[in-house]
Amino acid sequence: MNIRQSMRNIYHLGIKELLGLWRDPLMLVLILYSFTIGIYVGAKAQPDSLQHAAIAVVDEDPSQLSMRITDSFIPPMFLKPARLNQSEIDRSMDMGKNTFVVVFPANFQKDVLKDACPEVQVNVDATRMSQAFTGSGYIQQIINQETEKFTGKGAATAKPAAKLVPRNRFNPNLTQSWFSAAVQLINNISMLAIILTGAALIRERECGTLEHLLVLPLNSFEIMASKIWSMALVVLVAAGVSQLVVIEWIMGVPVEGSRLLFFSGLALYLFAVTSLGIFLACIAQNMPQLGILLILVLMPMEMLSGGSTPLESMPPLIQKIMQISPTTQFVSFCQALLYRGAGLNVVWKEMLALTVIGSVLFWYSWLRFKRSVT
Repeated sequence: MNIRQSMRNIYHLGIKELLGLWRDPLMLVLILYSFTIGIYVGAKAQPDSLQHAAIAVVDEDPSQLSMRITDSFIPPMFLKPARLNQSEIDRSMDMGKNTFVVVFPANFQKDVLKDACPEVQVNVDATRMSQAFTGSGYIQQIINQETEKFTGKGAATAKPAAKLVPRNRFNPNLTQSWFSAAVQLINNISMLAIILTGAALIRERECGTLEHLLVLPLNSFEIMASKIWSMALVVLVAAGVSQLVVIEWIMGVPVEGSRLLFFSGLALYLFAVTSLGIFLACIAQNMPQLGILLILVLMPMEMLSGGSTPLESMPPLIQKIMQISPTTQFVSFCQALLYRGAGLNVVWKEMLALTVIGSVLFWYSWLRFKRSVT
């Protein structure tokens, strides 16, 4: 069979896969959710920074200093402070109305001016772990700063030998959703690429159509390649729309680098992870088994890729092992391109690594697929 006929077979089989996916409403809903609501919720729902924390104040010393500190608890870190009585603290926290309750004792301002070191009680609802630790530090810092300004002691302290002027590059306001959106997009690309290619092969096996394809003048390479290009195309288009519409337009996340270069790197990454999806589908006998394998493979790939935690902070052995993971290379590629505006002269190493890793995965998956159908 000549190359032209083989390419024609791969094309028509890929169209068949796209039509089959179009008739699967569950998969279409999964794709739509993963690249729209899933991206937005993953970036906005659980910010690491303190945001809109519920706080209340019990002021037993309605003085100028206590009111000044109370007025310093402002959005977006805190909601407008509620006023409570001492007897309402326990009930308020039991009902989950407030994460923090700050209690100013009687004669607070007088004791501060006398250097008597009065105690300010901060009650924290530690069941809200994402806000409890960070919020306690912010409250302590606000109280100390406002107290120093009020007494004038902050200005009287000796000036440091060197003045530090921090400048935040690429994310001046330290907006957590900018980072989380890109990480969530990478995670969803990895998940959907493996699921779609794996499900396409398992669906053929469960429906008995794989045997029908094998009796036709087709070979294993053509069957496998058709599933890879068709499912990779679906994820590529969905990820591109998500990047342009959800991340850049709706969420307002700026992209520094070339979009064309980003989609080129994404295509190389999809070549690798769709090949991995075929390999997992050759091992699994049904969709539940594929789901279990997906958890065992995808979770370490995402957690150790450097997306959530810098790769440099991991043990040296883990760093070396994860270099053969396509997700690690793609995360490095995206961080350099999307955040720092890097060009081809910077990210060519990651693109070359993705090409090599994808070729190895494709070759090994093809051997496994040939063995499973013979």
